[in-house]
Amino acid sequence: MKRVNCILEDDDFLSYIAKNKELEQDRMFCHHDINHLLDVCRIAWILNLEENLSIPKETVYASGLLHDIGRWVEYETGKDHAIASGELADSILTRCGFLNDEKANILRAIISHRNKEHRADLSRILYRADKLSRPCFHCDAKSRCKRFQKGEKQILYFRY
Repeated sequence: MKRVNCILEDDDFLSYIAKNKELEQDRMFCHHDINHLLDVCRIAWILNLEENLSIPKETVYASGLLHDIGRWVEYETGKDHAIASGELADSILTRCGFLNDEKANILRAIISHRNKEHRADLSRILYRADKLSRPCFHCDAKSRCKRFQKGEKQILYFRY
């Protein structure tokens, strides 16, 4: 997990997480902080194991750590944070020693992590882990959350 630890220590990564935290300081809804990112990593890893996908652990964790690093860009410019996160993640992955084919797979998952339909296993489990990571059962803002405006029900586990 040397390359994952490299991400966690990367100056740009730390800067992006700090920007998310600053801009979400007064946000009543879910935050895009290090706790969320690590929860997504862990859940994606569990899904990977349960489904016998054999995706390398560093790949799963890199995609989970980097999938929301561009949330601050969306707040400041309106650009989709999935696309912004993919753009910001590219140089971090390079600095941390990920190979081109690994980077392509991780970036594809990050850029598509908000889409329900996926062809690649990594993209699919990142999408599901992102949804499953939210503790909506006990959220005070649930009645105002766009996720539940159309009557969606929070369930502990779901498949797509």
